[in-house]
Amino acid sequence: MKRRVFVVDDEALAIKRLERMLEATGRVEVAGHATDPADAVARIPSLQLDAVFLDISMPGLDGFEVARRLPATAMIVFTTAHDEHALRAFEVNAIDYLMKPVRDEELGRALDKLDRLRGSADADAQLVAAMARIAAASTVDRIASRLGEKIHLVELDRITHFYAEDKLTYAVVGERSYVVDPSISELEDRYARLGFFRIHRATLVRLAAIVEVHAGADGTRVRLGDGTTELAVARDRVRALKDRLGLS
Repeated sequence: MKRRVFVVDDEALAIKRLERMLEATGRVEVAGHATDPADAVARIPSLQLDAVFLDISMPGLDGFEVARRLPATAMIVFTTAHDEHALRAFEVNAIDYLMKPVRDEELGRALDKLDRLRGSADADAQLVAAMARIAAASTVDRIASRLGEKIHLVELDRITHFYAEDKLTYAVVGERSYVVDPSISELEDRYARLGFFRIHRATLVRLAAIVEVHAGADGTRVRLGDGTTELAVARDRVRALKDRLGLS
């Protein structure tokens, strides 16, 4: 039985090339394609698909944002001309990662993997469990920070807080700050259950790092365990923060 796939890429020529390669394998039926990532997000959930071949660098929504908006069971094969995205691919449950220009042997291996994952009646359940394990291993204990060509993995339990500034997000460990990819909202969704609390639209703090809460003329602030760092608390977050800290 041929696998039904969908191709998303903002370049029409790239779509045509990949579709030709997929069809030439004799193993795949291309059920559709989209050059507009928002269009792909709208169409894909209603289709009976085995996999989505998804470009990463696209205007508007990039491939990671598209993947996050697709059903959790969607099997994603990323295609990209840039190898720096490999680590993040696992955070959005990709089953494979192909570098452009895609080569026949690499495409064949991706289709082999797809066949294995779709090969049994409980494959979906197995995949969801595997994805959860990958996500846990990739994002719960450590978070990636890129510096030039190097990727630094920062241990989560060393981070006192995250903050956003000048369109970048930083993780703070002692006197060092590391640039990370997720937004403050994404970090809140990911780490709230691990004891991080959003005290401001631009700040997410580890509750265990807070040693003092005080109100002053300029509003409520928290002081962290290093004795010097103070962070502002938004007015509409004060009550919730005190509740989380068990303060009356």
